[in-house]
Amino acid sequence: MSDGQERAWEEFAPRYLLEVERSEAATSVHPEARLHPAEEYGRAAPLVVEIGSGQGHAIVHAAAQRPHEDFLAVEVFRAGLARTMLDAARAGAGNLRLIEANAPEVLASYLPEASAQEIWVFFPDPWHKSKHNKRRLVDDDFPPIARRALAEGGLLRLATDWEHYARQMREVLDRAEGLERAFDGDWAPRYEGRVMTAFERKGIERGREIRDLTYRRVR
Repeated sequence: MSDGQERAWEEFAPRYLLEVERSEAATSVHPEARLHPAEEYGRAAPLVVEIGSGQGHAIVHAAAQRPHEDFLAVEVFRAGLARTMLDAARAGAGNLRLIEANAPEVLASYLPEASAQEIWVFFPDPWHKSKHNKRRLVDDDFPPIARRALAEGGLLRLATDWEHYARQMREVLDRAEGLERAFDGDWAPRYEGRVMTAFERKGIERGREIRDLTYRRVR
């Protein structure tokens, strides 16, 4: 991290970062570790979880604009978490928490079952080389853990600027049990709650189509 990010981490981690019991790896989550949202946020409110929050542009903006909801950013890179905390403090987003952890473990056990009103997966690493496709987050193992964390009627929102990954996401989620499309046609409309970031703008400038998908937990 840069010196500024180090300072942000030291100053703001006590306020924003969730302490979690680890298993083995530095970003692992112990299978018995649990988040208690009402205790952590000090209230009962809808919970929105962003997987792979990067530098936090989308979730900080949303948390500042939607104070009556709670937000959780899940990320493994400390530099991104440090930037997120710094921007959250500047925006006065007291309804945001961060966890430095592997997303699948957060969804599979750390979040209480049916606790998230929305889960966001915006521009995950596409691992665009064929030999690396198996590293993608959204594969056949992903829908069951996402569904577990979602409340009934809750929404899974995804976006990517890689056509091949978008089609893989759609194929995987279309055949998943307990999830249904929440859009008509081939793709969902752009989610208005997603702030336009430099990353998304760069993809558009390079001629890549942004593909959105939205699925609802039905049972």
